[in-house]
Amino acid sequence: MKRILIADDRAVSRELVREALASCGHEILEAADGLEALRLARETQPELIILDLHMPNLDGIGAVQELRRDGRFASTPIVALTASAMQGDREKALAAGFSSWIAKPISLRALRAEVERLLL
Repeated sequence: MKRILIADDRAVSRELVREALASCGHEILEAADGLEALRLARETQPELIILDLHMPNLDGIGAVQELRRDGRFASTPIVALTASAMQGDREKALAAGFSSWIAKPISLRALRAEVERLLL
């Protein structure tokens, strides 16, 4: 069982991801914005982090950049989750420090497969 942090300002999105990953036996932590995600990450040291790109207070790009500056998270897999799949968004997210990218609407099978791949 791995500890996974999910940060998304939409409760429905968090619930969907939580249920999909908890059913695989993972411990799920939730944050409603980027600042809460940073606090929880620092307190709990999750093995994987999923960040929505568009959140209040601190967006996913800002959160991943802050996490990557902290040596504890230099190699932690961090996944971008977003409904904004415009041309160049994926490349921008990966360049900012994300390990992977998942577009909404989420395929639960693809989400589980990507999480398992990143946790190997």
